Amino acid sequence: MNNRSIYTFLQFFTLVLVQVLVLNNVNFLEYINPYPYILFILLFPVRANRSLIIFLSFLLGLIVDIFSDSGGIHAAASVTLAFIRPAILKFSFGMIYEHQSIKFSQTEFGRRLVYFSIATAIHHFIMFSLEVFNISKIILVLQKTLFSSIFTIILSLLITVLFSRKRR
Repeated sequence: MNNRSIYTFLQFFTLVLVQVLVLNNVNFLEYINPYPYILFILLFPVRANRSLIIFLSFLLGLIVDIFSDSGGIHAAASVTLAFIRPAILKFSFGMIYEHQSIKFSQTEFGRRLVYFSIATAIHHFIMFSLEVFNISKIILVLQKTLFSSIFTIILSLLITVLFSRKRR
C-alpha cells in the first residue's frame, strides 16, 4: 500500500466519521445541513480508475445512509456525482483537465469554487429530490438545496484551505 492509498483511506474514514458523528446532528433552522463528505468524491485523484471512484462513492453514501437512516438517498446522489464528475471537471478546469494534470491544492480559488459549487448543487438537488419525492414541493427542494449547498461549500472550502499542504 503506497502513501497515496493510505492518504485516500484516511480521508475516506475521517470524512465519514465527521459526517456521521458530528455533522448529521447539525440541523440549522430546520433545513440547513452540511454534507462535506462529498469532498472525498470531489478531491479523488483525477487519473484514478473511474469504476473505483464510483464504487467508493456508493460505499461512502451507503455508510452515511446507514447511520442517517435515510434509505439510500446519499448513495444515489454520491454515485451520480461520481459518474458526472468528469464533465464537471472539464467545465470547471478546461485544458488542465484535458491534460489530466489537475492538482487541487494548486488550482485557482475561483475555479475550485466553481467546481465545488456545481458538484455540491447537483449532489444536493438529487439528494433532496429523492428525500421529498414529490414534484409539487419543488420549491422546498430548491430551498433546501440552495441553503445546504451554501453551507456545504463554505465548510468544504474551509476544510481544503485548513488541511492543504503549503505550496513551495
